[in-house]
Amino acid sequence: MLLHGFAGDPSAWDGVAIDGDRAALPGHPGGGPVAGGWAENLDAIAARLGRCDVAIGYSLGARVALGLVASGRVPRGVLISVNPGIAEHERAARRASDAAWAQLARERGIAAFIAGWEAQPLFATQQRAPTERLAARRARRLALDPAQLASSLEAMGLAEMPDYRGEVDGRFALIAGADDARYVAIARALPAPLTLVPGSGHDPLLEQPAALTAVLTHVLAAS
Repeated sequence: MLLHGFAGDPSAWDGVAIDGDRAALPGHPGGGPVAGGWAENLDAIAARLGRCDVAIGYSLGARVALGLVASGRVPRGVLISVNPGIAEHERAARRASDAAWAQLARERGIAAFIAGWEAQPLFATQQRAPTERLAARRARRLALDPAQLASSLEAMGLAEMPDYRGEVDGRFALIAGADDARYVAIARALPAPLTLVPGSGHDPLLEQPAALTAVLTHVLAAS
């Protein structure tokens, strides 16, 4: 099962030549409305998945995949650019940050929200991606529902997700963009094998889909 990231949709996997069903996340096209909290949304996703041998997720999708494995619904996970959880003392600040982004989406609309979201330093390397690929993604994002994106941040953000760091073990394989220093450091602190995607920052699906295909093929063959 292939799970996209926040402000994405299943077509984010179009350039990645890996067989698998694609699932839409709540608040995103085809994923239904956002439910009240992390657990309720995870339940809704699991109910739509059916039988699944391995969940492969990027960013928010990686956190969902982690939750599905940690809760015993899926046996294995491949986590791309994952943050597995934060400490209790970090939650208030993260909740406030997510609330500010949610307010921006609701009050100023999708174009202003996406412009601000994409301008974050975490995503700077994405400007190296081909212009047509960036334009296609921007067009898809501008069709998103800003109210549902806001609800996704409030219900499925890191502030609301359980701290799954203690759940990461041999059931998982980790992938990160080699140029994404922050998430490489997060992954290296976890007890699961890590593979880096060369020439990529936070979003290998967008930045290096062919290299990500090669990495995923290797990781899946080895597991």
